[in-house]
Amino acid sequence: MRQRIRKLIGTVLLLIFVIVWALFGMLVAQGRVVELPGYGRFFVFLFLGLVWVLPAGLLIRWMARRDV
Repeated sequence: MRQRIRKLIGTVLLLIFVIVWALFGMLVAQGRVVELPGYGRFFVFLFLGLVWVLPAGLLIRWMARRDV
């Protein structure tokens, strides 16, 4: 697959993933996280804010591969 096509597919997938992850984060935030003490909320939001980077990084790495 050519890099140009991979970048197009990866960009669309990345946009969809970020939107779904943001909606998931809002869903979690409206759940029982509100009842947690301040440090508990901090760690939940820290987790939600950092975990999405791993799959996004893998996707970007796949997009940036050279043509074979």
